[in-house]
Amino acid sequence: MLKNATFRQLAAFNAVARLGSVSRAAGELHLTQPAVSIQLKLLEESAGAPLLEREGRGVRLSAAGEVMADYAARILDLWREAGDEMAAQRGQFSGTLRVGAVTTAEYLLPPLLVAFAAQHPDAKVQLRVGNRDEIVAMLGGQEVDIAIMGRPPAELKTTAAAFAKHPMAFLASPRHPLMARRDLTLADLAGAKLLVRERGSGTRTTLERLHKDAGLPLRIGSEMSSNEAIKQMCAAGFGAAFLSLHTCGLELQAGLLALLPMAGNPLEREWYAMHLASRRLPQVAQAFKQFLADEGQRLILEQLRPGAPAARSGKAQARKTKG
Repeated sequence: MLKNATFRQLAAFNAVARLGSVSRAAGELHLTQPAVSIQLKLLEESAGAPLLEREGRGVRLSAAGEVMADYAARILDLWREAGDEMAAQRGQFSGTLRVGAVTTAEYLLPPLLVAFAAQHPDAKVQLRVGNRDEIVAMLGGQEVDIAIMGRPPAELKTTAAAFAKHPMAFLASPRHPLMARRDLTLADLAGAKLLVRERGSGTRTTLERLHKDAGLPLRIGSEMSSNEAIKQMCAAGFGAAFLSLHTCGLELQAGLLALLPMAGNPLEREWYAMHLASRRLPQVAQAFKQFLADEGQRLILEQLRPGAPAARSGKAQARKTKG
């Protein structure tokens, strides 16, 4: 059983399992839909069981398909790592660095990736961005090799290393009434129409923990899934906000936003780079992890300086970087 299965069949099945569609898998693999369907049929014949079931316009995994998807992902990852290691044996530093980053990190990470790629021009870079829950799922599903976030996930066994400070702060428009107050406390923000990120985001989790530790309920004014939307609403005077300072450097410099006069504001957390403890990192990912440890804090501090080019351009580069 499975003795006739090929890597081409596993790659086709892996793409369909991830994307939930034969047509999307065909696009990713640069094949026709019939070609992908043939590979799937041959793999099912080798497995002796149906791996996919029709669901509307897409497909979903059967019970056997769930098992096969896990093995296919692991086999393809090992084969990719083997290719990278063989290249290293020939003195070639190559491979694809697969990084997942929480949404807030998209403001700081692209310049770091650019600097890393400049040192390793033969390496390719793939950056995927999502909220904390989405990145944890990508890491657990081995869709990324390294994840960048503000706190290691409790639900996965990871090896994590802090590589830079992460300043976070309560902010408002300089014209907001709270700016005239002194020695504000967390309790004073109860009626401030606090603008927060959605559940599953890192800043939301930090905010919830701050209120829990203070024994206070979190009273939300508005919930948004975008840092940009929160900044715009906050600058317009709609309410106060809790944001990473990486996301609002320009607004602070332009006087559109200001720090609320609270003790300990901003507060400092850490940025972590992490990977699954059970997985051996590919060479290129190991090199990036060391690069962050050596250069991450310095490069991030440069971005936070007033007028830093990286701070201006980071957001625009963040959607997907390939080098």
